[in-house]
Amino acid sequence: DVQLVESGGGSVQTGGSVRLSCAASGYGALYLCMGWFRQAPGKEREGVAGIGIDGRTAYADSVKGRFTISQDKAKNTLYLQMNSLQPEDTAVYSCAAGGTYCQDYWGQGTQVTVS
Repeated sequence: DVQLVESGGGSVQTGGSVRLSCAASGYGALYLCMGWFRQAPGKEREGVAGIGIDGRTAYADSVKGRFTISQDKAKNTLYLQMNSLQPEDTAVYSCAAGGTYCQDYWGQGTQVTVS
């Protein structure tokens, strides 16, 4: 099984930056596609960024140029660097991994509030 634990959320001013981390553990954690998702109050969960097992990345249009997903396989950790944050980026951010859509395993989520 795979466990995912996010950290790094918090409150930030508009235009600020936050880096989220997702520590992965468990058998096979290194070999899974991984991604970041977010859910704002009253809205559906949406994909933010993903990274495949080949290292290729993809981003939602709303975050392109502002967010960067990266992975440190030596530390089994996924990151999401978020710059130029806007109030509409306020959400609970969760990392996920595995499966066709990188969503077989989920972390508990971390709140990011931009004001």
